[in-house]
Amino acid sequence: MKLNNRKINPNQVTVKRLVLLNRYYRISRFYEFIRNTSVKGGVIIAAFVLLIVGLDYFVLDFDALLNQLVETYSAGKVFLVFFLSETFLGLLPPEIFIAWASKAASPWLFLFVLSFLSYLGGVLSYFAGNRLFLIPTVKDYIEIKIKSHIVNLRKWGALFIVIGALLPLPHSIVSVACGLIKFNFRSYLLWALFRFGRFAIYAFIIFQIF
Repeated sequence: MKLNNRKINPNQVTVKRLVLLNRYYRISRFYEFIRNTSVKGGVIIAAFVLLIVGLDYFVLDFDALLNQLVETYSAGKVFLVFFLSETFLGLLPPEIFIAWASKAASPWLFLFVLSFLSYLGGVLSYFAGNRLFLIPTVKDYIEIKIKSHIVNLRKWGALFIVIGALLPLPHSIVSVACGLIKFNFRSYLLWALFRFGRFAIYAFIIFQIF
């Protein structure tokens, strides 16, 4: 009786896994979700830029307004407002704060601070979602409100966190969903780092305008 001594080729195993993963993402409509979200994000960015340019040209001098904001309000107060917004459901568009940072003495330093505060706000949102398990009624209510995010997170895991960090999805809500389903915290911290990438990409666009 001959034993099968054929060695398994690691490359073939990797290719097979990638094929299966690709098939799963197609079946679960992950690529469709990425496409739709990317298009939506592009439309939002374009609309924001056109709105700012239009207002600046026809209504008011946005450049002067941003300079006035820098002179009137301390950086600490603006950072605090932004941090609270990023912690509680992302109430204010980050693009406004990135435009504000463009007028600072050290715009890229201010951008880094904004990125870090957004990242930290997401971490606090994660813990908020995690602690909601202690209040069943609140947990049930939140789960209903962010049901689609929870479903996508369970389907796509870390990739959905990356999407929430990079694309115009509410990062804090994705973070709350991670806490609710008790997503591995270390993995969350790692994949949420893509949040810094989003701010850098937006800054390259907005800094050119202002």
